[in-house]
Order: sequence, then C-alpha cells, then structure tokens
Amino acid sequence: MYEERLAEFSRERLDGRPVPDDLRTMLVAQWEGRTDFQFLLDLTFLEPGEPSPLLDTSYLSEKELADPEMQAVNAGVAEVSRYAKFVARGGKGWIGYWTHPDEPEGPPPVIELDTEFTYWTLAGRNLAEACAAEQAHYQDETIAVAFAQLADRLAELGLPLSTRDHDALHDPGCVVDPEKLTAELIDIERRKRGIA
Repeated sequence: MYEERLAEFSRERLDGRPVPDDLRTMLVAQWEGRTDFQFLLDLTFLEPGEPSPLLDTSYLSEKELADPEMQAVNAGVAEVSRYAKFVARGGKGWIGYWTHPDEPEGPPPVIELDTEFTYWTLAGRNLAEACAAEQAHYQDETIAVAFAQLADRLAELGLPLSTRDHDALHDPGCVVDPEKLTAELIDIERRKRGIA
C-alpha cells in the first residue's frame, strides 16, 4: 500500500538505499496518522520536498548568501550532505544516518545534528534504538529503567529492539567524524575563495 511512498522516501532521503525495517514501520505509522512512535521517540519524519537542514539556506538574507565566507560554509556543508542523510526532526534537531563510504559494512551509524550544527553519534543498532536511548535520558526514571520501559512499549507496538538493556546498546561511533569532515571541507572551500 505504501511501497511507492517508501520508494520516494528512499530516493529523496537515502539516495535510493533500502529503507530499514524500523524506519519503514515508523514511517507507515506516521502516514497512517498514528502518533505512538512520534510521541514515544520525539520524531517527526521529513515531508517530501522538505530540504535537508544541511541544504536549507532559506533563513539567510541575500547579503548573507553573497558573503564569500557564508558561501564557503554552505558549499562545505552541501558536500557533507552527501553522507549525512537526515530523515526526521526530533531530539536536539535532526536525526538520520551517516553513510560515508569509509564507514564499516553494516547498518550506518545514527547521527543527530543539533540546532547549533553540532553532530552527535547515537548508540543503537538502528534509528528506533538510538531514539529510545536518547529519550530515556529525559524520563523521570533512571536511564536504564526508562529505556527498558520504552523498549517494552515499542515491542507492544510491533517494533522490538535488540535489547532492553541500555548499557548493552551497540555504540558504533563514526570512523569519519562528521564534524571534523565538515570543518575540513569548509576550509577547502575557503581556500578556493581566497579566504584564509
């Protein structure tokens, strides 16, 4: 029923990569108007045509867009967007996957970009686990108890996690640090423009 919409999401957000099972489940729930995952994990998936936060320059004035320094920043960040695949708003800003080709085989690390454009690598084997781990920090219970409760609730909704134990979460990190790569690419763009 949602295959064409999932294919469109894959093309627009994941460069045609397969939509992971947990993401598929959560997307379909959002499209069906179910808010359980959105409420539990503080996620709202990006709509078709909504730009990546790395490519959105709509908040900049014409003067800012014409500034060589800002042009260097925008060009470097646009290059990073080839690897940072944001699929949702939530948490501190936006959440997605780090798909740099130098990362090991397997599911890509889940990353978060906050509103100050700082990157965070999230623990978890997939998006649902990573978001549950993040949400556990904001609950009244201890992190371990909150994560186990979220894992139980997600399983009841048809989205089982690989563990109920917060301390056992897979934490892949990133081989190529998104923040360092961004700084390097912006520096390259500055040099191209004669800004030292």
